[in-house]
Amino acid sequence: MIKLEFPYTKEAVRTLKVGEMVLISGKLFTGRDAVHKKLHEGASCPVSLKNQIIYHCGPVILEDKFSKTYSVMAAGPTTSIREEPYQGDIIRDHGLVGIIGKGGMGPKTLKACQDYGCVYFHAVGGAAQVLAEKIVSVDNVFWKELGPPEAIWELTVKEFPVVVTMDAHGNSLHKEVEEKSREILNRYLKEL
Repeated sequence: MIKLEFPYTKEAVRTLKVGEMVLISGKLFTGRDAVHKKLHEGASCPVSLKNQIIYHCGPVILEDKFSKTYSVMAAGPTTSIREEPYQGDIIRDHGLVGIIGKGGMGPKTLKACQDYGCVYFHAVGGAAQVLAEKIVSVDNVFWKELGPPEAIWELTVKEFPVVVTMDAHGNSLHKEVEEKSREILNRYLKEL
């Protein structure tokens, strides 16, 4: 198990390889469809994403109106492939070093990971409450007008568990699985 701690660096991220399990401690910023679309269209990001990790997540967060504090009830990953049209450009333009989601991403994102020193981490889907327990604090919220699931939530996490499935060396576990699955399917189809 590898520990990746804030502040994150491209050098540390470039040492990570596909298949490695990682525990992340430090800052994460959530970002889903609306955030990626706005950034891709040139909106100025309200927070610097340089050397940061973006988490494809629409957390369930409760606000205590009296104390103005937040509690994260669930924070599971959302399907990442929806961000494929934007993610590579956002990695390049904003200096991301990590993306967390589920299901993997495509060739444009893989190329950007290799070119700019970024990795894709897979978080376990269906474990939203368990992952929420790894969130130590909600430190800020940006673009709240997009709605709670689509806003950028600044989170601090402790030992947030992920697996590297796309690394900064052009390797993709998702691509390998797809190729092997296609090979097996073709073999069965020939037998019919």
